[in-house]
Amino acid sequence: MKSNIVIFWILAIYFAILASVYTAWNFIVHGYLEWSGSMSIFGAAFLAGMIAVYLGLIKKKQGGQLVEDRLDSDIDDGDPELGDFSPWSWWPLMLALACALVVLGMCLSFNFWISFFSVPLVIVSVVGWVYEYYRGNFAR
Repeated sequence: MKSNIVIFWILAIYFAILASVYTAWNFIVHGYLEWSGSMSIFGAAFLAGMIAVYLGLIKKKQGGQLVEDRLDSDIDDGDPELGDFSPWSWWPLMLALACALVVLGMCLSFNFWISFFSVPLVIVSVVGWVYEYYRGNFAR
């Protein structure tokens, strides 16, 4: 994790320098500030710094070296349990399709009826995904 923290601090410093150069160069050439590009690059510097600070706080909170920082660790030492996943489940696909239809209906302001008819599909998909272990062959 130490290498990740260093990389994100390097990125934050790089973007801060780049944003300063970009802003100064644009002001010299055009005579005014170009706010969109300057704020975007400063925002990238802020986000990289925010991730670096977060990772530093997490490292400090864990109180020692992580598995990936030790030279004598094996791959299996850092292999956590990630959760219980259903490789046979079709509900995530249905939920993604329903959410995409809702967003499509909102983006197309004259076709709001797509969102209106897709919201029940979102509800059915969420309920189906949550309760898939309570029905059928995989009931617990």
